[in-house]
Amino acid sequence: MKDVMILTGAGQIGMAIARRMGHGMRIIIGDKKLTNAQAVARTMGEAGFDALALEMDLANRTSIQALLAQAGEYGPITMLVNAAGVSPSQAPVETILQVDLYGTAALLEEVGQIIAPGGVGVTISSQSGHRMPALTPQEDALLACTPAEQLLDLPLLQPERIRDTLHAYQLAKRCNEKRVMAEAVRWGQRGARVNSISPGIIVTPLALDEFNGPRGDFYKNMFAQCPAGRPGTADEVANVAELLMSRKGAFITGADFLIDGGATASYFYGPLRPEA
Repeated sequence: MKDVMILTGAGQIGMAIARRMGHGMRIIIGDKKLTNAQAVARTMGEAGFDALALEMDLANRTSIQALLAQAGEYGPITMLVNAAGVSPSQAPVETILQVDLYGTAALLEEVGQIIAPGGVGVTISSQSGHRMPALTPQEDALLACTPAEQLLDLPLLQPERIRDTLHAYQLAKRCNEKRVMAEAVRWGQRGARVNSISPGIIVTPLALDEFNGPRGDFYKNMFAQCPAGRPGTADEVANVAELLMSRKGAFITGADFLIDGGATASYFYGPLRPEA
């Protein structure tokens, strides 16, 4: 028996975190496309990690439960890295809400029921959640605490209230941050912690889709005009995850960490301001 890490989403950020934190563990990699999970498992296996690929659809609670049940056969689940999701250029509004918003909420609920004492989780959100105008305290509380199965019935998530796929993505990521705050209270009852990381432009295949999509010029300008003057790397996100998931981060839970090269700061107070 080994301690088990759950990695959802077979992308560069999730793999970077798993490589940083998964030594000596059984790493269960879940992705909607099994071939993607198998590719990451193969890469990690060739680097000396114990990785197993499974098919898992984040938008389906039954699929999440099946993966967790199989993972639990290998040992106690002590780490969660949720890096699954779709971007505004990859999917319609309905899919973004079903995967990024509902799916993350359902996953955090399910893992929160079985995470081992001392366990820790991180979920990858986005700088987009910080760009949207503030919601009311009541709306934030609904995103944080509404049972996952009822989330998509909330008035603020109805199609007539959502302008486009970017707006849907912003709402999903705002929800991710609020869910993590609420789940940290519940996970804490099991002696476990959970946080979120909100990356900016990180060079990954998903980001390359955005660069070549309808908002490509917008994203290229974003990292050109941010204080860092460049996009980030998956390993820089893993640096933050390492702090949050190690004993050095033992007093950190229910928090969101923005890692965007200052792009959000520039959006509010610099050359990326909409009015500029």
